[in-house]
Amino acid sequence: MITIENLHVEYETEEGAVHAVRGIDVHVEQGQFYCLLGPSGCGKTTTLRSLAGLERPVKGLIAIDSKTVFSADQTVQVPAYKRDIGMVFQSYAIWPHLNVFENVAFPLREMRKRPSRREIRDKVLAALELVKLGGLEDRPAPFLSGGQQQRLALARALVKEPKVLLLDEPLSNLDAKLREDTRLELRELVTRLGITTVYVTHDQLEALTMSDIVAVMDTGQIIQESTPLDIYQKPANRFVAGFIGQSNFLDGQVTSVDGENGAGQVETGCGVLACMLPDGAKTGDAITVAVRPEDVHPCAPGDKNSGNVVQGTITAVLFMGEAKECQVMLGDNEISLRVHPATGVEKGQTINLSLPPDKCRALKE
Repeated sequence: MITIENLHVEYETEEGAVHAVRGIDVHVEQGQFYCLLGPSGCGKTTTLRSLAGLERPVKGLIAIDSKTVFSADQTVQVPAYKRDIGMVFQSYAIWPHLNVFENVAFPLREMRKRPSRREIRDKVLAALELVKLGGLEDRPAPFLSGGQQQRLALARALVKEPKVLLLDEPLSNLDAKLREDTRLELRELVTRLGITTVYVTHDQLEALTMSDIVAVMDTGQIIQESTPLDIYQKPANRFVAGFIGQSNFLDGQVTSVDGENGAGQVETGCGVLACMLPDGAKTGDAITVAVRPEDVHPCAPGDKNSGNVVQGTITAVLFMGEAKECQVMLGDNEISLRVHPATGVEKGQTINLSLPPDKCRALKE
């Protein structure tokens, strides 16, 4: 459905050229929810705007539904209004002088082959019902709440029944509870419609809960692309492990390698840890062991059923409602873990922890 090959985008600034996107490749299947995730300035929005036809790349190819809409080699640049897409901007871009109905009807009225007045009305009312704004068509757009404005922008993007939906951080202006509710509504809506969706966000939770495929970006490149579960459980490097959720990092050196199952042992500042090694790791390699806080568990001293048992001192305890987060000093390293709020832990207490080998993943970068 969507193909991006070797895409490069550059900007000229007072300080010189900025290489915003550096040769990325993307393939999105029909009906797939594809997420570009990364920190500010990583190139995700520039990629989306290039796909929409709002930016002109300097190199590469973009195709939508097997039709080339940009090619540097073939000198093709199909304008945005001729691409079969709907787009929701971070600011929503709602027309404040128009009511709800006219905001949604605007794309239809601007079509080269304009539908009849009755067709426009039917399509607009159907789009408003789809996003749960039925009955508000006569309300002035500025009188809508933030969540309603977000859904209005979505209705306007969907009213032309585009093949591709592009969403640029559409939930970032909503409060936490509304963002959670809208996230579920949006995911259910695009799944029900079967529309191919590309979603840009810096929010890891949005990416993990909404997407079929997540592409983590940094400095204009895609660092890792996979399912949300793989991205979370099998990060490709330290950047991905640190950006997606929370991770503890323990620097060390590989002391042994089991060539059959990818496991091995790493000497760290808190002792030798059994863990999963990256492909190609060998004895003597400098390595970083990553383990999630939720995978670290208190245990009894010398517990033979627990792997990688280490001892440390609790340096801080934070009550978080559904859990207590503890900071524990292990040798020269401080790590985090979460325990049930009823667990009796306190600052200064000595604690034994299990770091399960199958949850400890060694990273080269």
